[in-house]
Amino acid sequence: MPVVVVESPAKAKTINKYLGDDYTVLASFGHVRDLPPKDGSVDPDEDFAMKWEVASESKKHLKAIRDALANDDSLILATDPDREGEAISWHLLESLAPALKKGKPVSRVTFNAITKAAVTEAMANPREIDRDLVDAYLARRALDYLVGFNLSPVLWRKLPGAKSAGRVQSVTLRLIVEREMEIEAFKPREYWSVHARLATPSGDEYEATLVSLAGDKLDRFDIPTAEKARLALSAIDARDLVVTSVASKPASRNPWPPFMTSTLQQEASRKLGMGARACMSTAQRLYEAGLITYMRTDGIDMAPEAVMSARDVIKARFGENYLPKSPRMYKNKAKNAQEAHECIRPTDMSLSPDKLRISEKDQRALYDLIWKRTLASQMEAARMERTTVEIGSADGQVGLRANGQVMLFDGFLAVYDQGRDDDDGEDSARLPLIHQGEPAKKIAAFATEEGVLVDGHGTSAARQHFTQPPARYTEATLVKRMEELGIGRPSTYASIVTTIQDRDYVRKDKNRLIPEDKGRLVTAFLVKYFPRYVSYDFTANMETELDDISSGNRAYREVLRRFWRDFSEALSGTTDLRIGEVLTAIDEALAPHLYPPRTDGGDPRECPLCHQGRLHLKTARSGGAFIGCGRYPECRYTRPLSAPGDGEATGDRVLGIDNDDEISLKNGRFGPYVQRGEPTEEAPKPPRASIPKGWDPATLDLERAVALLSLPRAVGPHPEDGELVEAGIGRYGPFVKHGSKYANLPDVEEVFTIGMNRAVEVLAAKPMRGRAAAAAPLKELGEHPEGGKISVMNGRYGPYVKWEKINATLPRDVEPADLTQEQALELISAKAAKSPKKAAAKKPAAKKASAKTAEGKPAAKAKKPAAKTTVKKTAAKKPAAKKAPSDAPAEE
Repeated sequence: MPVVVVESPAKAKTINKYLGDDYTVLASFGHVRDLPPKDGSVDPDEDFAMKWEVASESKKHLKAIRDALANDDSLILATDPDREGEAISWHLLESLAPALKKGKPVSRVTFNAITKAAVTEAMANPREIDRDLVDAYLARRALDYLVGFNLSPVLWRKLPGAKSAGRVQSVTLRLIVEREMEIEAFKPREYWSVHARLATPSGDEYEATLVSLAGDKLDRFDIPTAEKARLALSAIDARDLVVTSVASKPASRNPWPPFMTSTLQQEASRKLGMGARACMSTAQRLYEAGLITYMRTDGIDMAPEAVMSARDVIKARFGENYLPKSPRMYKNKAKNAQEAHECIRPTDMSLSPDKLRISEKDQRALYDLIWKRTLASQMEAARMERTTVEIGSADGQVGLRANGQVMLFDGFLAVYDQGRDDDDGEDSARLPLIHQGEPAKKIAAFATEEGVLVDGHGTSAARQHFTQPPARYTEATLVKRMEELGIGRPSTYASIVTTIQDRDYVRKDKNRLIPEDKGRLVTAFLVKYFPRYVSYDFTANMETELDDISSGNRAYREVLRRFWRDFSEALSGTTDLRIGEVLTAIDEALAPHLYPPRTDGGDPRECPLCHQGRLHLKTARSGGAFIGCGRYPECRYTRPLSAPGDGEATGDRVLGIDNDDEISLKNGRFGPYVQRGEPTEEAPKPPRASIPKGWDPATLDLERAVALLSLPRAVGPHPEDGELVEAGIGRYGPFVKHGSKYANLPDVEEVFTIGMNRAVEVLAAKPMRGRAAAAAPLKELGEHPEGGKISVMNGRYGPYVKWEKINATLPRDVEPADLTQEQALELISAKAAKSPKKAAAKKPAAKKASAKTAEGKPAAKAKKPAAKTTVKKTAAKKPAAKKAPSDAPAEE
């Protein structure tokens, strides 16, 4: 019986279903070997010999495969059909070699979809392991190791707090950092657009935009101020307008090609809010379930049988009009045919999303996206009519234009349209029937508001605009840019984007990627000292060379030798660098960004606090960076690394030094906080304090941070007993404390200023809380039929009914004094129905509370204490385990 090995249990389960009992299908659980994370795993002196190590968790999986091979006659490696899959098969073969008897056949099979037909065909056409694909993997793995394990130590020594560098991750980080610098250096430019509300002779209204003034065509920035906008409004208001031309022309939109990895990630981000990793994980599960084709691909071509199947579905669902006369063919733009596969598509086009038997919401949503995109790619183009109307004055001084579009046939848009970051604006508006030569009557339709100027009659308006900086990257737009530059490949996009976030070089805020200070410094260091290895062209060319290896056109050791010769020289050039030199060099390199010209013409590096010192780049042991005054400790001015004046914090930063400790501002899981020093073996948890609500982290300075870290603050001994009174900030806000008595303060600022008189006054107004002092009920309603008192209590959020451990909130229109027992029982029953576990937990207690039956007679067999005790103990354990929810407030 042949042994078939795949990567995952889910894939094994699906394939086993197709192959039946004649095969043993086992999972390797991904890679079984890797380079150990230590020096010497790749040895350039031994012609780049690699030392592999079997992962501890993989040993049991390899043993299971060896055990199966002891009784079976052949090994079939059925891992994924890309470089990574080929590498896993090669590692398996190398690891299992001792267990393979001489002459035992080993074959490699691949399939682009896990369907019965695809798996059966693959089994009928086995091949050997593709050595070229393995060599491409070995080259990529060796390059990544050589860069990571040689460049990262340089960062650790020369740039405190830096974690690691990577061949592709560092280039990707550079993209994000440079985009952020573009945003910070951006200067918005003002411009105005002018519009008029017009009507046809029949009264149908439409809007037109001013396109020429005083006989000259207007460009975007030709009306730069409000004054010029008012002149334009006056020109329109003073003239009668007429339609000078109406032009209509047909237009069409062709469907988008089916998905490949990068476009799937982009659309999943736009439409489903999925990050790159989440998208690929979800797609992996769909693939392993046999629902879609392989999801790591840069191909957009579709198998002929899939095209015909899609056409059949289109015809059945939408009719002949939506079906092109011939199938649509999409050209594969991938640079390397061995890396590319078929597009990402459903394995069965007739399986629409509504027929899908999947409970996972993300999987259903992603399948819906893939199914619609695939179907749309084979549908007829959308057809529309675009109309342009020109309106002008008799003297030619004013010219306006109205654009509109009418959809004649929706075509593929009936199923799917790709998401976009912008809209069609006026071109998507629908125009009424307009004839050349007819008057264009001005209609009062505009009102003055912020950023809008209106003429005296309200018939025309000028709108203020400002140019916008380039948008920060999302994971999807970053992948798109990487693809455009030729950086990375489908199998690496998600891991690269994830790695730079895991290294704390980048953080994600509202789905946008923002570089941390560490990321900025690492990028500046690498651009300064290793410019070639973080250049976009060099990285893209290296990817091309790896593609050449996988296609058999280049030897992988030749690529490694050439790379290492130049890279090792660059490394040796940093040996004698000192940290001070590095900081000075980075400070100078970033100077245009860190110290932009001042509006008053003064020295950009002049300290704005003391006006004597000069500003310099400084780093913390944590890896954070900040700008500080060179006159420290006389002047303690600091600011974030981001350009001055942008008003936005850039993540972790050092605020200054206090008693030889760095005081840092950091971002944590629960928000920003300040910290004294860094964790050490002696003090793994350094003093920390959360930033109070209402405080802006961007403006926090050293003095305020030290005050926070000094809490609780001693106010002084209490005048009555001499016990210390303290002020601090706790879970429930600012407070003063005397012994075990706490009293809330209305304002955080009072914590730092409150004196003894005020503290005694606040404490006196707060009654002592004690465990024995139970709140008195507002009203007693008697006994519950199952035992136990029913009471009306006053809660934090209003009155509620209490019975045993069930608390039911009173409706707003019911006064506690008016509540009857019948109403209370109804509320308790309704509450118990919503919390069946609580209700069930009460039954043993109810039986214990009453020793009589419903008729009031003594319970039978009351003289068996041993048996009864055993039953009660067993029943009581379960309610005890559910005790935590019962502490929730009744008012919920």
